[in-house]
Amino acid sequence: MKAFNSSHAFALLAAVCLSQSVHADEVQPPDVPFDLKVPEGNVAFLKGAATGTQNYACTTAGTGFAWVLFTPEATLFNNADKQTITHFFGPDADPRDPNTDPRVEAAGAIRAAWQARDSSTVWARVFPPSKPSFDARFVRANSVPWLLLETTGVQEGPRGGDLLTQTTFIQRVNTDGGLAPETGCAQLSDVGKKAFVHYTADYFFFTSASAIEN
Repeated sequence: MKAFNSSHAFALLAAVCLSQSVHADEVQPPDVPFDLKVPEGNVAFLKGAATGTQNYACTTAGTGFAWVLFTPEATLFNNADKQTITHFFGPDADPRDPNTDPRVEAAGAIRAAWQARDSSTVWARVFPPSKPSFDARFVRANSVPWLLLETTGVQEGPRGGDLLTQTTFIQRVNTDGGLAPETGCAQLSDVGKKAFVHYTADYFFFTSASAIEN
């Protein structure tokens, strides 16, 4: 009789746990405004509860001044309060999404980005048919809008991490806080000031139904 191989047993258990943790039936996104519904053929496979800041800089805008978002900084946690994903702005690694902003020095377009602990990364932009939603039936007052974003690029981690590489869409929902300040950016001497505004939100990651089935 062959000797019991504990390493093989551990690998099998880990695979089963991973499969269970990303099973689509376990991730139920909330109701959203009609414009933020994910296109048919996509299912939620991952949720992250985010806490962090929306970071703004005071700049000139037309004949006046305005707070402009320059990056979010947030950490996403799973249902066990374990850190799973980091959220920020960064240059898209997909060469089909080049930077076209002359004010920015970067190889790729600056997009919202999420990087998992396995170093897999997804970049996304607001899904063109949709618009940021402040619908009072869903969105808390004085909070950043709910969003539907589509993937523009993905990248595996350096050791093959691929948690986020099958992402097709991302919803930002259940937001609380994060709006730019109403004051502090009204004159030339304010230009260059920064404001770090706390917010929380839930992010739901979607993939094609065929990817889940396979």
